[in-house]
Amino acid sequence: MAGLATVFGSGAMTNSMPEIVNNDLIFVIGSNTTETHPIIGLKMKKAFRKGAKLIVADPRRINLVRFADLWLQQRPGTDVALLNAIMHVILKESLEDNEFIKNHTEGFEEFRASLAEFTPEVGEKITGVPKEKIIKAAMLYGKAERAGIYYTMGMTQHTHGTDNVFSIANLALMTGNLGKESTGVNPLRGQNNVQGASDMGCAPNVYPGYQKVDMPQAKEKFEKEWGVSLSGKIGLTATEMTDSAISGTLKAMYIMGENPVLSDPDMHHTIKALKNLEFLVVQDIFLTETAELADVVLPAACFAEKDGTFTNTDRRVQRVRKAVNPPGDAREDSWIIAELSKRFGYEMKYNSLEDIMKEIGRLWPAVAGITYSRIEKHGIQWPCPTPEHPGTPYLFKGGFPRGKGRFTAVSYRPSAELPDDEYPFVLSTGRQLFQYHTGTMTRKTSAIEAIASQPYVEIHPEDARRLNIADGQKITVSSRRGSIDLAAKITERPLRGMVFIPFHFKEAAANVLTNTATDPVCKIPELKVCAVKIKAL
Repeated sequence: MAGLATVFGSGAMTNSMPEIVNNDLIFVIGSNTTETHPIIGLKMKKAFRKGAKLIVADPRRINLVRFADLWLQQRPGTDVALLNAIMHVILKESLEDNEFIKNHTEGFEEFRASLAEFTPEVGEKITGVPKEKIIKAAMLYGKAERAGIYYTMGMTQHTHGTDNVFSIANLALMTGNLGKESTGVNPLRGQNNVQGASDMGCAPNVYPGYQKVDMPQAKEKFEKEWGVSLSGKIGLTATEMTDSAISGTLKAMYIMGENPVLSDPDMHHTIKALKNLEFLVVQDIFLTETAELADVVLPAACFAEKDGTFTNTDRRVQRVRKAVNPPGDAREDSWIIAELSKRFGYEMKYNSLEDIMKEIGRLWPAVAGITYSRIEKHGIQWPCPTPEHPGTPYLFKGGFPRGKGRFTAVSYRPSAELPDDEYPFVLSTGRQLFQYHTGTMTRKTSAIEAIASQPYVEIHPEDARRLNIADGQKITVSSRRGSIDLAAKITERPLRGMVFIPFHFKEAAANVLTNTATDPVCKIPELKVCAVKIKAL
């Protein structure tokens, strides 16, 4: 969807967190918002109290379902079929925004034709969602004036994750829910500065500001600023790096602030790859499971021990200020990188972190107007091209960067690994409220551990009865890649035939089980769907 590529490629929200309270329709799909983004979840509840309608699409009964006007409990991995069926109904009921489509989009007729087969009946057959609910969802969303879509990795961590995002964008385009306040397509970032890292080129195909490494004019601009010759070759994604380490074509890795041993799919596969490297450097604030495998560990400072900026999920650049000194030999990431660079023969001549911010503004026009003095007390959202510009709360007002947004016809494809006679359950992984990511920080916090210290697997009561499993009983969950032992938590939250495991716990690491199959476009692994079997101990 070329007209929207910059923002959707960056994972940034088109709209802003403060706008949520003025949505009149909130569509949450693939996001356990109140547990993984509690502040945004509170804003959604506030919108609900103000009269907003809420649609939740999730295979599990997440907390937000309590507030929902409509819960669509689709089978894991069937999101494209669900969204296409909703859009089929919107067209049938003439709820599309023809004026917006005519003036601001292209490719609509081909896209319309692609939806013909996705009737509510077909949607029900694929997704398991009753056709009456599909029709109701289409009517609620299609009639709303200010409809916002919110999603997270429940939509992207699939072998068809790119198709899922295209489908979301199609829905917003066909109803004119882009370029207006309290609408939009809003991916919610999973960690505090993922957006900032993405903005600064922490991807193998872009320089800072999403400027393509294989575009000569972008390459030349950065070469001139930095005084070096740069490669125009696109690098490897994280999942491709793991495979290359196993094959021996990748010899060394430098991992910063990430714990792939616990967070990447197929834990044994990841450990094998890291051990096959000739040299591994890990830079982190604690000795993580990944750092334990490193040849060299560089101790880094945490968020409260350094200066700089973080950029949050709605593109807001905010100041970070040092509150305490880092312990021992720990240093700020920027200091470590600059010192390493100097030892490699390239000296980064910055007198202060503010100099780096000024350089970013010279190289990426979208943040040219953001300075330390302007964000002393309040953050500013990019694009902010000049010192007088107030920042941009929502994107695409008046049109798209390329002129028109393009519809993308998307067909339903099943997940890479589906249940069978040997592995009859679908496993999905995710987070829970009290723990965070791989537990690097939260599992060292006694108050949190007192509440949520034990790994568990959620299983539906009917499945538990059939397998003669009691609540709290230790069971073995196995996939084609490995097995883990953990306690059964009998609950009606998951679908029948589905189990859910939070991935925070190293003693029963969910990613021992998950599949390394990836999306062919963005190479994100399918962490949300794989086949498993269960055995009582």
